[in-house]
Amino acid sequence: MKNIFRNASFVAILSGLFTFSYCYAEEFINTVKAVKPSVVAIGTFKKTRSPAVSFTGTGFIVGDGLTVITNAHVVNGNSSLEVDETIGILTGKDDTAEFRPAVVLAVDEEHDLARLKISGNPLPALALGNPDKVTEGQPIAFTGFPLGAALGFHHATHRGIVSSITPVARPAQDSRRLDPKVIAQLRKAAYSVFQLDATAYPGNSGSPVYEPETGAVIGVINMVFVKGLKETAITNPSGISYAIPVNYVSDLLKKKN
Repeated sequence: MKNIFRNASFVAILSGLFTFSYCYAEEFINTVKAVKPSVVAIGTFKKTRSPAVSFTGTGFIVGDGLTVITNAHVVNGNSSLEVDETIGILTGKDDTAEFRPAVVLAVDEEHDLARLKISGNPLPALALGNPDKVTEGQPIAFTGFPLGAALGFHHATHRGIVSSITPVARPAQDSRRLDPKVIAQLRKAAYSVFQLDATAYPGNSGSPVYEPETGAVIGVINMVFVKGLKETAITNPSGISYAIPVNYVSDLLKKKN
């Protein structure tokens, strides 16, 4: 009789775990659906080029639906535009994708963030979460365009955890491993970034890192600036990814044009 009760309890526990997992998976699916319309590609448009749109990074919509956040290095790479070439975003999906011109309103070089403005009808905006409540081990997700135009205009979502909350720069083991970027960062006030165990790619730069349950953004993927500071001694770059905490996005949104 005791074994029967024990077996029944075990089955009940398994059933509860299955129900929880199913509900969590369903919740995450809904979150991804809600987030994707707010995630845009950042690039340039030139009518005489084939393809006309070239995108090199990711951004996401916040605030009034016309404000776009991305990495500074994503738009800085487009600072020397050719004749008839326009910086902007690509929104929508597949054959219905639309290029919308953008203006760079503010840049935070220290944290590698940029704020853009688009015109037209507002797009769905993502809410900003509280990065102070982020803890190591918590689940995260990010959505963007991993390899830019190489994979076409298709959103891709990755999942993982915050594996560490770590300083953005650390002293090299010896002076031979110091380069100008590391030295410049060491002279500034230290700040922490989120180290993630999910693999991001260069096209993911500017992707929103969000809570799988709510879609609230807690960070911004950075695949050039931070990696260059933290992994200069690694011959073969690791699968580690980094994100700038979203509190610096909040500061950038307050910055005057």
